Amino acid sequence: MQYLCLAYYDPEKMDVMAPADMKTLVEALPAKDAALAQTGKLVWSGSLEGPKATFGMRPRGGKPQVTDGPYAEAKELVGGFFVIEAADKEEAIRIASLHPAATLGEHIGWGIEVHPIGICSVKK
Repeated sequence: MQYLCLAYYDPEKMDVMAPADMKTLVEALPAKDAALAQTGKLVWSGSLEGPKATFGMRPRGGKPQVTDGPYAEAKELVGGFFVIEAADKEEAIRIASLHPAATLGEHIGWGIEVHPIGICSVKK
């Protein structure tokens, strides 16, 4: 089974981070990312641009209406995503916990949400 993992952050907290703290955090990322990749269960991953580059789309009168910025009312935003393959929930937890947002960045709202993928319209 595949799982979509969404990595969250709080942009307000991240914006006020001291440069030295940001540098320390960024320097810790490659080792965490490598550990995740070494499981052989990572299908793919990516980072997302920030709120200024984001737009929303909702149906209005049968047509798409586009709005600037994230549409959802939330303090946290999705900053990245990755797809993993796992036999069950326990394995998905073990693999997803290797991502940096599972163990780093607590002070800036990092966290991960894991969604089992049901029906997939595009196959490998």
